[in-house]
Amino acid sequence: MRHINGAYTTYVNVKRKRAGHLFQGRYKAILVEADAYALALSRYMHLNPVRAGMVAKPEHYQWSSYRSYIGDSITPAWLKTDFILGYVGRNASKAPTMYRRFVEDLLGRDYDSPLKDAVASTVLGGEEFIRAVSERHVGQTRAARNLPAVKALACRPSMDAIIMTIKAELGDRATWLRAVSLYGCQQYSGAKLKDIGARFGISDAAVSQASRRVAAQAKTDQQLRKLLDRVDKRLRNVER
Repeated sequence: MRHINGAYTTYVNVKRKRAGHLFQGRYKAILVEADAYALALSRYMHLNPVRAGMVAKPEHYQWSSYRSYIGDSITPAWLKTDFILGYVGRNASKAPTMYRRFVEDLLGRDYDSPLKDAVASTVLGGEEFIRAVSERHVGQTRAARNLPAVKALACRPSMDAIIMTIKAELGDRATWLRAVSLYGCQQYSGAKLKDIGARFGISDAAVSQASRRVAAQAKTDQQLRKLLDRVDKRLRNVER
């Protein structure tokens, strides 16, 4: 993909007598835990044209595969929809309708990108998945350990370590403990939202909402911003 992007950019630049980047940002490849994120990522991508204001509904975008997923067009041989549709239902005849409901449930609503939880912009998955990837694939040489992405993969603190660190930093500001702990667990643990929610007795959607509120408050509350900065420095050095 990097080669294609580079070669096509060079072609366009020469043809149009222009210079500079053609695409925004570099191509990124992220390792994803399929069972946890494949369905959410598929929905997020099919809603991209709607989010960009190009169309009102995902099926209106002519270059999208969405119509094949919902059974509104013939599926070409190269497009494999069974993998994603298998996550919404075992009944093949009902899966397209169920997938459509799943995708369109977010129309007109605010929602986060599933990719925001990717560790070091490299791996997206739960705590156990990230640990397994780290242990199996991350090199143990000194050079590898000094890479920022490798450090981020290898040093994900547990929820217990995160909460203990936040308690130590809060001091007498106990009223912030729950909210900041939720924020910290989402930001640093690599755990799934449903696992964080189960720890605090709330839904995965409530975890995201609470985390967003803390981040928004920190923009105007200097004390909270300083607290989060201290927590960040400590948690980046916490072992599991």
